[in-house]
Amino acid sequence: MAISAGDFRTGLTLIVDGDPCQVLDFQHVKPGKGAAILRTKMRNLKTGAIQERNFNANTKFEPATISKKAAQYSYMADSTYYFMDMETYETYELDADQVGDNKYYIIEGSEVSLMFHEGTLLSVSVPERVELTITETDPAIKGAPSNQTKDAVTDTGLSLRVPQFIDSGERIIVSTADGKYVGRA
Repeated sequence: MAISAGDFRTGLTLIVDGDPCQVLDFQHVKPGKGAAILRTKMRNLKTGAIQERNFNANTKFEPATISKKAAQYSYMADSTYYFMDMETYETYELDADQVGDNKYYIIEGSEVSLMFHEGTLLSVSVPERVELTITETDPAIKGAPSNQTKDAVTDTGLSLRVPQFIDSGERIIVSTADGKYVGRA
């Protein structure tokens, strides 16, 4: 069943130029003259490269059949990430490009999903929300408005804005979709 460009949604996986790609962002654009176009930002799941492309709204694509397997993140060495299959205890390796920004959301022992296309390991998928520990942030300013935020860094190296009342060492919940603070853990 072909997917038309007009039916795109975030997270959709499809075949573009022979490679499986995931739609990260899209925008329908209707110029004053001519047909509507779709501006997309997508990640090539084989190479990890992010590309921006424009498509005619009625362009058709084949869906990419992506299978997922539960795994546990073990460790990282020499820019290679190691994961263990939760059922067979088999070890899988992904390089830093394949992991991409997901590196900020995985900690040793965390559960993730490995994504496969036709038997080839492509990437790692993380839960929608993860718990991280604040390692670096400024002290709270007394009398500051409750809606004021400050910079912070987590144990995985993620830089984000947090409310004034968050201190170093606290566990917080972070959205993996946009890397923003959600609440205390």
